[in-house]
Amino acid sequence: MILRTLRSAMLALAFLSAAAVGAERSLVDAAGRTVVLPAQPQRVLALSEIDLDSLLALKLKPVGATNGRGQSAMPHYLGNAVSGIASVGNFGSPVLDLVIGAQPDLILVGSLPDPELLAQLSKIAPTVVSYKQGENWQLALRRIAAVVGRNAEAEALLSAYQRRADSVRAKLGAQANATVSVVRWNPQGPAYMLKDAFASLVLADVKLRRPAAQMQAGVAHSPPLSLEALARIDADWLFVGTLNSSQANDALAAARQSPAFRQLGAVQKGHMVAVDGSLWTSPGGPLAALAILSDIEKAMLGGQAEPKNAS
Repeated sequence: MILRTLRSAMLALAFLSAAAVGAERSLVDAAGRTVVLPAQPQRVLALSEIDLDSLLALKLKPVGATNGRGQSAMPHYLGNAVSGIASVGNFGSPVLDLVIGAQPDLILVGSLPDPELLAQLSKIAPTVVSYKQGENWQLALRRIAAVVGRNAEAEALLSAYQRRADSVRAKLGAQANATVSVVRWNPQGPAYMLKDAFASLVLADVKLRRPAAQMQAGVAHSPPLSLEALARIDADWLFVGTLNSSQANDALAAARQSPAFRQLGAVQKGHMVAVDGSLWTSPGGPLAALAILSDIEKAMLGGQAEPKNAS
């Protein structure tokens, strides 16, 4: 009798679990599309850096992801967190055979303007546009969390991030009014990040100032500057990154030998800091924001900037 009752209970529990897993729900995504998706997605594909970063921060490991934009791998700053995640191609141009092979039950495609590709992906699995191009990472995180049912976790992440930003700000002391320049060095020359770019938003949360030339609205970066215009990237602190292309690294190395570079105020003060361009000059999520705060703290408070007149 006891065994029969226990078996019945186990069957009922199995049925309830199957019903929950098999259930569906619908939502309106960032593109205004109504998408029907599993109540508890198990195999999520992340087709942008913010999607990948946010899922990992929410403790949900995707089955596949695209490489960071302009890179041949996933963003370096994520380190071992991306171990075991299959690459399905490059940002904006995933390989559909690899997408199909990943067998996703949900695809996240933040900032995907190509309607034809979106239609193709939607035939493979429910596909959600998680954020529109230019939307800030905090809004994107909240939307991604809603899609995967982890709203409370997202709010906890954002609260912890703001406390961390406030803590860094409180430690800055005399550095609190410093200006900070953020530059991606391209093969064609340096380009500074505009006011609404990802790293710029993190700096704003620490209440650090940007040079006036870098306060132009925009989420990307300026056109490449010539060495004659190098003074436009100067500030009290200069954070410079590349996307690790050999041409960009060679261009930066050559520029550092030039008198114009050596005369920059930040270089003269030993305040030029080499950073990961995939972290500082590309879009990112909560893990990237926290990593930038750590870089700021190490450089401006930890004495780890490069030595004066570094070459």
